[in-house]
Amino acid sequence: MGVYLNPGYEGFEEIRRDIYVDKSGLITFMNSLIGKPKPLVCFSRPRRFGKTFAADMIAAYYDRTCDSRFLFEDLEVGSADSFDTHINKYNVLSFDMTGFISDARDHDANVLSEMQSALLNEIRETFPDCVNREETSLGKALYSVVANGNSKFVFVIDEWDALFREFKNDSQLQEDYILFLRGLFKNRDRTKKIIAAAYMTGILPVKKYGTESALSDFREYTMTAPEMLEEYVGFTEKDVRELCEEYDMSFEDMNAWYNGYSFPSIHHVYNPNSVMQALHHKNVRNYWNQTGSFESLKGYIGMNFDGLKDAIITMLGGGTVRIRISTFQNDITSFKNADDVLTLLIHLGYLTYDQVKRTVRIPNMEVAEVFEDAVNGDSWGPVGNAIADSEDLLDATISRNEEAVANALEMIHGSVSSVLQYNNEASLSCAITIAYYTAKRFYHIIRELPAGKGFADLAFIPRRNVDKPPMIVELKYNKDADSAIRQIHDNRYDGVLKDYFGNLLLVGINYDKDVNGKNKKRHSCVIERV
Repeated sequence: MGVYLNPGYEGFEEIRRDIYVDKSGLITFMNSLIGKPKPLVCFSRPRRFGKTFAADMIAAYYDRTCDSRFLFEDLEVGSADSFDTHINKYNVLSFDMTGFISDARDHDANVLSEMQSALLNEIRETFPDCVNREETSLGKALYSVVANGNSKFVFVIDEWDALFREFKNDSQLQEDYILFLRGLFKNRDRTKKIIAAAYMTGILPVKKYGTESALSDFREYTMTAPEMLEEYVGFTEKDVRELCEEYDMSFEDMNAWYNGYSFPSIHHVYNPNSVMQALHHKNVRNYWNQTGSFESLKGYIGMNFDGLKDAIITMLGGGTVRIRISTFQNDITSFKNADDVLTLLIHLGYLTYDQVKRTVRIPNMEVAEVFEDAVNGDSWGPVGNAIADSEDLLDATISRNEEAVANALEMIHGSVSSVLQYNNEASLSCAITIAYYTAKRFYHIIRELPAGKGFADLAFIPRRNVDKPPMIVELKYNKDADSAIRQIHDNRYDGVLKDYFGNLLLVGINYDKDVNGKNKKRHSCVIERV
């Protein structure tokens, strides 16, 4: 068993001993490409979305130096027609780019030189009769191995894009890295002879120069276009329901915290690391902050691009924003506009992208808390203050302090007026969602909830084991708060919450543009306990 060459199955065996969700269908997909013109795959996903698990699984399956059949026979791939054809049939070259970066920094050396040297040393030691000691080209060394009657190679490269993230301003190193990868995979005749397949995974898609991919021979699957690999991005709803049943956890809580990523065929995708952490700790909470600081998000959303701040405010208010992803260059420095920044946030997992509508939104409560931390600063002014004070506003609402509620909403409504037309219920709905931002921890907040004879503008339904009253919020424009309360009664909106224990609160909110003919903006609030 080697470090990089034919590393064995121990990594995947450890994964199988823990909480495990079968994603081995990804191997069946890889098998289907072997022998075809482009058996090269780059599958990018955010941090903690199972990239390394998949890399260890693929390496363990193909490694010819071990017998890993016992780890796969009971999985989905075990019943595939291609299972016996390819299991343990290839030399595997598997490595994590972050390891080479760390080693190079420790030795003050060039990353690419360190990588080539480490890989070549193992190949020489394993195949001394095929590769001479003076060989400096990895591609030529691999060709010599296969030309001497040995098995072809399967490449498994984890965190392939780490160099672009860690050395984001070193354009020469990035170019050299791309040339290195092209040298391995671009020569189709040599690739066909020595490489059975390649699987690269990372956070960013393959770097683009203009409109062209730097590695055009790779089939790419990303957070904006996962195509047929949708179910392997994270955990599906079926996966999570089965885990919750097996480990006696609340699916409702898992759904609220970790669901929200959506693709055309798989509409409910969960952050797998957070689900597993919740199962391990028997506690559903925010595990995202363990994967990276909110400071990185703060830096991106604070960039000075027209429309970026407005887009963030709209999404904080529960809305969606239409974007164009085509100009993004797949790096973390070449931003031309707000859309490029938002596209990066999709790949980092902070936003989810609707391919059909071409819109983005904040996916779930876990990520919403990261945004809460990121906008807590002077640059976000009233919006950040409103979110910071949102628990106080919720307490004021529950205690029926109508004046405090009206004053708070008046302040936040004014701060979002640049995003939406001030004088309509949509902007008021956005303002209210921001003002009650942290209420997501205690409530399911549903817009336009079907109820009685119509739709409740906002319904606050308590989460499981939360001792807070359910609330219905009705919004009015240029009328009065009392008429909002009357509408709730007339349409029997309270009926939808009749099964909840505790006192039901009816909250009527009105915004008047003109007060006594003086064009003076004023909000009013009436709160009734049923």
